[in-house]
Amino acid sequence: MKEFLLSRLGHDNTLLNEIFNKIDPITQQILTRLDRYERWELVVISVLMTYVGMRFRYFLLDLDKGLWDYMKKQVFKLSKKLPFLNAKIMSELDKTKHGLEEDILKSNKGELFVQKLPSLGLGIDKTLETIEQKYVKLNDLNWKNGAVSGCVYGADDNLTLLTTKVYEKFAWSNPMHADVFPDVRKMEAEVVRMVCNLFHGDEDSCGTMTTGGTESIMLACKAYRELAYSKGIQRPEMVVPVTAHAAFDKAANFFRIKIHHVPVDPITKKVNPKVLKSYINSNTCMIAGSAPNFPHGSIDPIEQLSKIACDYKIPLHVDACLGGFLIAFMQDAGFKLPLFDFRLPGVTSISCDTHKYGYTPKGSSVIMYRSTEYRKNQYFSAVEWPGGIYVSPTFAGSRAGSLIAMTWATLMSIGHEGYVKITKDIIDTTRYITKAVEEIKELKLMARPDVSVVAFESSEFNIFRLLDDMTSKGWHLNALQNPSGVHIAVTKLHTLPGVAERFVNDLKSAVKDIMSKDDRQLGKVAAIYCSTQSIPDKSIIADVAYLFLDACYNTKDKPIANGSGKH
Repeated sequence: MKEFLLSRLGHDNTLLNEIFNKIDPITQQILTRLDRYERWELVVISVLMTYVGMRFRYFLLDLDKGLWDYMKKQVFKLSKKLPFLNAKIMSELDKTKHGLEEDILKSNKGELFVQKLPSLGLGIDKTLETIEQKYVKLNDLNWKNGAVSGCVYGADDNLTLLTTKVYEKFAWSNPMHADVFPDVRKMEAEVVRMVCNLFHGDEDSCGTMTTGGTESIMLACKAYRELAYSKGIQRPEMVVPVTAHAAFDKAANFFRIKIHHVPVDPITKKVNPKVLKSYINSNTCMIAGSAPNFPHGSIDPIEQLSKIACDYKIPLHVDACLGGFLIAFMQDAGFKLPLFDFRLPGVTSISCDTHKYGYTPKGSSVIMYRSTEYRKNQYFSAVEWPGGIYVSPTFAGSRAGSLIAMTWATLMSIGHEGYVKITKDIIDTTRYITKAVEEIKELKLMARPDVSVVAFESSEFNIFRLLDDMTSKGWHLNALQNPSGVHIAVTKLHTLPGVAERFVNDLKSAVKDIMSKDDRQLGKVAAIYCSTQSIPDKSIIADVAYLFLDACYNTKDKPIANGSGKH
């Protein structure tokens, strides 16, 4: 190597000669030390060192947040195994478990759980009577009056009548058997085409219906993972804003895709395209942007992300699950937005929930692709199964044809002009609430709302106290973290007469109360959000969250004072 370089660059190259003069003694020492080994031993050592190096490289590649964060987690994980600390943690978790179960039992209002099938069937009339008397009464929160952020997007009595009549006709249908149920097969294709057209897809655009936004996002991630595999990428990675929906994290966990969370601008809460671009590498299988994001309601700069996607030849997914059926109509409703859909050449897929601002029954969403070349990677097939050739477009095998039919019926019933009118009402209401929040000096908008989400924080008091106070006034708002905040997702129900005004008045009243007496104990939800942000090991927070899910499925009744219960 030395002679080769000198012959190429010249033997009189002073710098090169100086370098070799310093390297030669080191090289000689290494060769002297290696002389003690047989050649086969050197081969084995080289192979082992290469293997260890590759394993360490893969270990580093698999780290989500860097080596330092991993080491901190491991230290905390080991410390939890110390007897005194482990006992303390288990004791606190046990208290939390019992507290959550108590809360669930209280919400049952004394009604015991059904543990077994009745010996004799109740019949239709008795079953309906039981539902009315023992289950409907459990709902304390009157969501029909607009007291809930998001969740229920439009409880229209006429739509309820329509969808229940449609359900009667399609209750037993299943699009898995397209030859048996050609009606729902046709309806699903038409729903996908209508939604693709809303997002300016051409005749090659396509998609499927899904059960919700999480499935839509996960299917897109699965499709891009398969595409990456076909290109020889063995360890796919995705790059998303830190505000992107948790469904991306779920997909990363399920499909073994490394996920990079890109920080957003602290003022706009939008991702910076230049920063996002710095996370892209040869393993990147997709990037994503939100339109809008769930926490703060900001639309990421999709136009710039599209350019990055084109430059790097990487798929770009636009998550419009939350506001898809608003942003598609905002221009016609008189509101300007930057481009966010298939009009941008880099956008390869879009997720849009019909069961939010599309006002269809829960359990329907649409995942759209620019072409079938992307969609086919979403599909699954088992062609050698003894039961026959198995193929499915989404995660489920059998699907509820009734949901497809009710979605189709809802879209057809409301129509384009109907959606435009509702969109205008919602955006006008959102801007009314936004202006009111800006006028409360103790509150600060977390970002300028682009669509229907108004998020706010406070430097004057613990924002979770406001969450508690609004809850006591009958409102159900969303708690935010990292940073702490509260938001309301404005829906059709908030456009009803007097609802937005009542919200603003209650908000002002709650802030005034907090400023005059801020020494009250935090409520349970507020206390949880305050405490979790100071815990270094997030696995403990996950344990608490899982305990809540366990409590929801718990059917153990606590005996009442007289030893009997009613059912």
